[in-house]
Formats: sequence, structure tokens, C-alpha cells
Amino acid sequence: MHREFGWSRSMIGAGSLVSLVMYGASAPFAAALMDRFGMRRVVSGALGLAGTGAALTATMAAPWQFALYWGLLVGLGSGAAALAFAAAVAERWFVRRRGLVTGILTAAGVVGQFVFLPVLAGVIGAYGWRAAVLAVAVAAFGTGALVLLFLRDHPADVGQRPYGATEFVPRRAPEPGAARRAVRVLGGAVRSGPFWLLAGSFAVCGASTNGVMWNHFAPAAHDHGMPVTLAASLLSLVGIFNVAGTVASGWLSDRLDVRWLLASYYALRGLSLFALPLLLSATARPQLLAFMVVFGLLDVATVPPTIALCRERFGADATVVFGWVGAAHQLGAGLLALLGGAARDVFGSYDPMWVATGALCAAAAILALAVPRPRA
Repeated sequence: MHREFGWSRSMIGAGSLVSLVMYGASAPFAAALMDRFGMRRVVSGALGLAGTGAALTATMAAPWQFALYWGLLVGLGSGAAALAFAAAVAERWFVRRRGLVTGILTAAGVVGQFVFLPVLAGVIGAYGWRAAVLAVAVAAFGTGALVLLFLRDHPADVGQRPYGATEFVPRRAPEPGAARRAVRVLGGAVRSGPFWLLAGSFAVCGASTNGVMWNHFAPAAHDHGMPVTLAASLLSLVGIFNVAGTVASGWLSDRLDVRWLLASYYALRGLSLFALPLLLSATARPQLLAFMVVFGLLDVATVPPTIALCRERFGADATVVFGWVGAAHQLGAGLLALLGGAARDVFGSYDPMWVATGALCAAAAILALAVPRPRA
């Protein structure tokens, strides 16, 4: 886009900001809509919306179109089919091992990143960026069709009990007024300190992952002479270790104090980002490979303990509350996507961005420890 249209990195970052914010803003409403219309309808519709946005992106020629097609449509669609969906599946289908299941489902989303990134980078190199976004559209439409055909909303739909339940659990009656419920739950949550602590720490999580790493690592590495395809392959390495880190985090969330888990994840992530400016070069040196492994283990590991804390503090409304906490995640991601591009335009380097984001992670570790334990 930068080469073809002459758009600045800030301009492209603004479109990414819209996408990331819409991704987060859709989550609490999607969670409430799943209670009203079921997961199957909501997720298949969301994937159709994302596919439509990706297909339209191939026709764009102006920045406002990028913000509309990729930012609004893809952001809303992908957000409605992401973390709130994972939380809803774990809540409905499992009584035991919810942390582990949440970790596995979150890791499934990460698998898409490390599978698609190098493939799409190769498609861009061979056929151009339009072919890549059309491939995303086809994948979204195809997956949406599979969801519509095979996904079931509740164990009761197939005469089963949730995993770990000792008795049959009937399906809850649909809750009308999904949008009103999402807003009502937010109104109650914002009056509690734990919500702000969780939202603040998760905003930093988004800023330090989706915001800077997934948006700016490749151009930052390219600034040091690294080919974009190699940078994309390194990001896919992060995705591979995301799977192990997220599943392990889910397993640990069933056994340990999740506050200390979160704090350790943020602290270690901050230290790794402080070191990154010293590791970037034109080649994938062993030190940089070690960074990608460590960052991958920590990248999405925050999700299972954050969902567990929402469940501890907010009970039956936990899925919707987590949707709002996820919205804070994407707001942080969007702001850093925009500010990271602006920092590169102003300073001619991404180094200040890495250091500032590392400092934010240190603050998030403190916020995680400040979340109070639920009363016995």
C-alpha cells in the first residue's frame, strides 16, 4: 500500500486503528447476541461480514475505503467471531477444565496467524496484495459455511451434558434485547474497581501484541534490511509458540493464582520488548529467534487467566464483561498501531515505541496484582 498508493505509515495505521477498535467493540454485543440468537448464527454471519469486507478491500483506492472495508467490516466481523466466541463455548460446553479449553480455543485463533502469515506474504510477493485479501475473503466465506452446517449452540441441542457436569443442563431461554443487555452489563461493571484493573491491563496486552508486534514488527525489521517474507516467517514462529504458551496458560489457570500468572506474563513481555531494539538486524540471528520464542509463549497467554478473573468477579455476566474487557484490548492495540506508525514518521525509527511499550507492560503487571480476590 505504501509503494502503490504513497500512503504514509500513519495513514495505514489509522485504518488499522479502526479495524482493531471495531474488533474489540463488537465482542460484548456479539456475546449478548449469542445468548439471543445462538453461536451458530452469530459466528457464521460475522465471518460472512469479514469476508465481504476483505473482498471489497481488493477494490479500494483511497484511505477512507481502507478504513471502511478493512477497518469497519473486517474489524466487526472478525471481532464477533473471536475471543467472545471462545469464552462462550467454554462457558456452555464445559464445567471442568474451562481454563485449558479456553487456552486451546484461543490458540486455535493463533494457528490461523502462523498458517496464513507466511502463505499470504508469499501470495503478496507473487501476485500482489489484492490476491492476498481475496484469499482471506474466500477463507472467511468457507469457514462461515462450515460453522452454519456443523456448529451446535449448546450440549442440550444434542442431548449431552456439559463436560464435567453431574446432571443434564437445559438450554437457557433466549434473552431479548441483546444490545441493551450488553450496555446494561457495562453500566454495572464500570462501577467496580476490578473491571478497570482488568480493562487497563488487557489494553496494554493489546497494545503490546496486536498493536505493535503484529502491525509494526515487519516494517521495523525491514528498516534494518530484513526481507518482508523473512519477517513474516518470524511472526509465524511467534504464532507457533503462541499455541504452546496459551494451552499451558490455560492448564495453569485451573491450578494457580491467576493474578500472579498475569503479572509474570506482563513483566516478562516488558523485558523482552526492552531488548528488541538491540536484536533487530538484516538476518534472523539466534538472539532474535530466542526473542520470538519467548514472545510467542507470552503473547496470548494472558487470555485464559483474564477470562478466569472475569468469571470470578462477574459470574453469569462474565462472557459479556470479557467482551468489554476485550474491547479495551483492541482500543489499546489500535492506539499503538496508530502511534507506532506516527513514531516511525517522527523519529525515523521504531525504537522509542518498543521501549515505551515495555514500560506499559510493567505497569500492567502491577494492575494484575491489584485485582482483589473474590470474597469467600
